[in-house]
Parts: sequence; C-alpha cells; structure tokens
Amino acid sequence: MTPDSTAVPGKFISFEGIDGAGKSTHIGFVADFLKAHGKTVVSSREPGGTAVGEKLRDMLLHDKMHLETEALLMFASRREHMAQVIEPALARGEWVISDRFTDASFAYQGGGRGLSRAKMEALEQWVHPHLQPVLTFLFDVPLDVARARLDATRTLDKFEQEQQDFFAACRNEYLRRAAQFPERIVVIDSTRSIEQTRAALSAVLQKLL
Repeated sequence: MTPDSTAVPGKFISFEGIDGAGKSTHIGFVADFLKAHGKTVVSSREPGGTAVGEKLRDMLLHDKMHLETEALLMFASRREHMAQVIEPALARGEWVISDRFTDASFAYQGGGRGLSRAKMEALEQWVHPHLQPVLTFLFDVPLDVARARLDATRTLDKFEQEQQDFFAACRNEYLRRAAQFPERIVVIDSTRSIEQTRAALSAVLQKLL
C-alpha cells in the first residue's frame, strides 16, 4: 500500500548509553509524552525489533564470535529493523523510538571492541546512508554509577559482563559522537533524579514537536 502523500512525515528518535546508564527507565515516559501530544508511536529495540532481529539478538548477546562477525550481524539486524519497522512507520507518519541504533555499534563494536572507525563508517554508509535519527538521547553517567545500577539478580549478557576499561572506551566513543553530531545527539545527565531527567527530556521533545 502506498503511504498517504498528505501525511506528515514521522520522526525517528533513538536512545543510547552504556549498560546501566538508565535509558530504559525513560523510554516509556517519552512514548507516553508523544502519545499525549497526539503522535502515533512505535517503540522498538536493537538488536532485535523483528522476528529475524530477535533471533540475531540472542546470538549477539550470548554467543562468542569474531569481532567483525559481531559488527556485521548487528548491521544485518539493523537492516531488517529498518525494512520491517522503522521505514514503514515513518512513511505512515508515525514516530519511532528505538532503544539503540548505530551510535551503539560505534560505541560497543568500535570503541569497546576496537573495530576501526573506517569499517564502522563503511557499514553505516552501506546500510543506511539515507536515514539517521532526528534526535538521539545519550544517557550519560560515571562508570561506577552505571555498574551499580545493573540488576545483580539476573544473568548478565556478554556485554554487561565486560570489564571497566571496555565501558570506559564505549562511553568515550559515545561522547565523541555527541561532540561530532551536536545537532542530533543530546547528552542527558542521568545521575539526576528521575523527575529532573524527565523534565529535561520534556523540554527537548517540546522543541521537536
């Protein structure tokens, strides 16, 4: 079905941050905020978001593999996510909010794992040269705060089990990306209270609306 050409184009928002930064706490709030302002919202996640993506997610979060295999599978899951979820929703004029997108690959496979930035950029240009989030919330906290927030009662995935230097490198790459793309990436100080954080999120979203 061809999308209604009179429809207002949708917008794509992503949420980023190292494990334990607190982004998941606020995704539902942002969805509710947008719905309260009359937007139709599609919430999704990466890796995952589709039947194929969820199968790849299980492999990516738990199976050991070569670094380049990991990066390629992340982008394979992303391509399916775009084709099945993100692009159709945007064409319908809906708003998409995704728990992670390509900034996460730069942070984790690039910063944390050490895959060259040139290879990361090549994958980005191959998979989605025409699509970037209009807004990315980067939730940032000191490493010790992030580690303390991880739920010790559940089994941690292979990324969450990484050591401090891995997350330091991930965080540094996230902040480098934020400095590179200040018009898109908004750094949120996630050490603040939930109420203060949501006030900051609301202020940014109000401008986007």
